Order: sequence, then C-alpha cells, then structure tokens
Amino acid sequence: MTGEFEYRYGFPPATNQVRPADHDDQAAARTLAQVSPAPADLVTLYENIGDVTWTDVGNGYFLDPAGDVLLRLQEYGVVDFGTDHKADGLIIGSNGGGLIYVAGPDGTIYRTRTASLDEPELDKVADDLRQFLELLERSLTRFKTDGDPGHL
Repeated sequence: MTGEFEYRYGFPPATNQVRPADHDDQAAARTLAQVSPAPADLVTLYENIGDVTWTDVGNGYFLDPAGDVLLRLQEYGVVDFGTDHKADGLIIGSNGGGLIYVAGPDGTIYRTRTASLDEPELDKVADDLRQFLELLERSLTRFKTDGDPGHL
C-alpha cells in the first residue's frame, strides 16, 4: 500500500504498521487481564501485537496499545452499555473518524454510533476479536484495490 501511496494521493504515507509487542506491552497485557473484564483473546493479542496504526486507510484504523487501554481503564473505568447499561466494555481503538471500538467481556466487538461515550450507543461489528481483525484485513485489502476501505 505505501509503495504507491504518494503517487496515488500526492503526499507521502504516514504511519501504517502492525507493531509487535515489546516487554512493556506484554506487562500491560498481563495487568489488563488481572484488573479488567478483558476477553482472553484480547489479552493474547496484546501479548503479541503492540498496536495497529493504519493512518492512511480511509480515515484511519487504530487498535490502541494495552498500556493505553489500561490507562484509560484506570482513569475513566469501563464503558457501561447494553440493556440498562449492565455490560462493561473496554475501549480498544477507533476508526479515525471519531467512532470508537469497544470490546465486551464476552469478546464481542462494538462500534459507537457517535464520538461520545456520555450515553454510548453501540452497534455490534464482530462476534469476536478474530472476526474483527478479519474485517480490518478486508478493509485494508479493499483500500489497496480501490481506495475505499468500506465502513467498519
């Protein structure tokens, strides 16, 4: 994608990477597993992947590092959603257009309808983290092919 990017769009690409987890990321993943309703597959991801930053794919796609998820959890707590706000989720990233991705305790991935979490309204985007990552991959492939990542 980045090889043709400047020719196609007229400016150089920004950061577009899947960064491997370092020691600090792995430590944050272990802490996250102990202090939050983090799904096991999310913890496993964070033990191996530090973060995903695709600045130039559409508005961008971002999966935050475990340390950022943990810091946000410590400062603001979980996202209350679901029927009568009885489900707790973790903010794990965003789409670069202001919408936020939230992982539910059962592993389901949701996206906010607005950029606000004051009274979150979420839509389910994937049954689990694996499906969500596959959707991200499809967005990248679609973007490489025709410049449109779709709507994730």
